[in-house]
Amino acid sequence: MMKIYNTMSRKKEEFIPREEGKVSIYACGPTTYNFFHIGNARMFLVFDTIRRYFAYRGYKVTYVQNFTDVDDKIINRAREEGMDPLALSGKYIAEYFTDAAALNIKPADVHPKATEHIVDMLEMIKTLISKGLAYEVDGDVYFEVRKFPGYGKLSGRSVDDLRSGARVDVDERKKDPLDFALWKAAKEGEPYWESPWGKGRPGWHIECSAMSLKYLGPGFDIHGGGGDLVFPHHENEIAQSEGFMSGGTFARYWMHNGFITVNQEKMSKSLGNFFTVRDITAKYPGQVVRFYLVGTHYRSPLDFDDQKLEMSKKALARLYTTSNLVKEALAREGTGAGAGGEQLLQSVKHAEAEFVAAMDDDFNTALAAAALFDLSKEINSFVSDYAPSAAGHQALRQALEAFARLGDVLGLDLLQPEQSQNDNLVDKLMELIIGIRSQARQNKDWPTADKIRDGLKEAGIVLEDTPQGVRWKRKL
Repeated sequence: MMKIYNTMSRKKEEFIPREEGKVSIYACGPTTYNFFHIGNARMFLVFDTIRRYFAYRGYKVTYVQNFTDVDDKIINRAREEGMDPLALSGKYIAEYFTDAAALNIKPADVHPKATEHIVDMLEMIKTLISKGLAYEVDGDVYFEVRKFPGYGKLSGRSVDDLRSGARVDVDERKKDPLDFALWKAAKEGEPYWESPWGKGRPGWHIECSAMSLKYLGPGFDIHGGGGDLVFPHHENEIAQSEGFMSGGTFARYWMHNGFITVNQEKMSKSLGNFFTVRDITAKYPGQVVRFYLVGTHYRSPLDFDDQKLEMSKKALARLYTTSNLVKEALAREGTGAGAGGEQLLQSVKHAEAEFVAAMDDDFNTALAAAALFDLSKEINSFVSDYAPSAAGHQALRQALEAFARLGDVLGLDLLQPEQSQNDNLVDKLMELIIGIRSQARQNKDWPTADKIRDGLKEAGIVLEDTPQGVRWKRKL
């Protein structure tokens, strides 16, 4: 039985999907005005791992992660850089996919953009106004919080408590300080869309409601995000969505990951401890960063520092060593009467059972990783005394397949060779070589470009020309 901690009920609940054998997940995506930081990365990795595990367990998963591509932060950043806001957001959407790939985060089934769903938002807002749940003032439209009886049920606080403790802008035009914007009248120089209330743009909260309902429908299974989104973002999503739906449940389970600190302090630019994934992957392979982030249960706080990354790098190297040892053993010829591998296969079965038990208990990736290391030890022990045999080879292949399969649930590609200690130097050299080849291609010097590609291939390095640029990888 799979159990999930539901923020709404504040306890673990048995997971019962809306439709048997299917899982629908909406995870809040980035506001695209900069490279995403390590705190964002944790949330993206958490729900990527959850998605992977459901697939491993045989569910058909529909996974939606949006892009907020129109927002105050985007507009302000675009103004600073002298760019069109939509061009700026487009730039950082592309950068998102680069950094997500470095962390082995799979693309969602749908990546809706807010700007592509304005019509859906307008229909929701018009419905909320017609039901008396929203009102218009000078081209702005606000949701009237006190008209929704369940407001505060996700954060566990009453409207009066929220009002006394909320940090909200004073706006005398609003009926209540907690009332939040569904539509914002356009200011000079801002992007806008036509609406019944004049030129404007959507509020942040209505974007996710419109997109999640469009692609997953009412009562979808899991809505996820960082712990900082419980209030006001997700609280407001529930109010406007369930108000729009005229009853029923917007999302069945609410999941939120814990915060990240840096050297025991809150991450902030003023403290100089604000790190983007682009910064970190310049120093550490993305697999190391991922392994570090999934090594702690998603609801637990996590402190980020270089020393812990180094420890994760060494731990991950042990898993790569296991993979390499098996490959070397399988490459050896022999038909002797060595161990047939029955005990190894029992160890595989036990490790998979432990892994599933850990993940079924609210996606405990820390214990799941421990099961993976236990299997690694058993495989290493078998290989150390291994005399090649047909039965032994078969057992090793099955063990390696299971080892890789469990690693893949955590987003780890354990069939890749161990990372070199000189990765930074190799990366810099590869950047130089790829730059020379790119220049040759621009000059239509195809013989030189082909010679570089073929030479690298002979050295065990494969170049891939993609729409995002040239990528390289080592051949197995």
